[in-house]
Amino acid sequence: MIFPSIEQLTKDKYNRYELVIATAKAARVITDELNEKKEEMDKSSGNKEANPSEKMIAQAKEANIPEEKPVRSAILKIFEGEFVIITD
Repeated sequence: MIFPSIEQLTKDKYNRYELVIATAKAARVITDELNEKKEEMDKSSGNKEANPSEKMIAQAKEANIPEEKPVRSAILKIFEGEFVIITD
């Protein structure tokens, strides 16, 4: 079973369309934040290492970059109340 369910996310306040739009917007915000963090790590590392991918993995763990996909993160943040759906 998928957690959280559609019913838990909508809470009888929102329709599914509003939930999809809000999730997409939240995922975009999360993706933009992750891209900024990755760019900062690239600039700070200088990319002069023999194996830059290993260094990037180590830096990602230090910078608390999540391993889950942005859409999943967005759904959880909406469920936990970090992101709020605003309707007209």
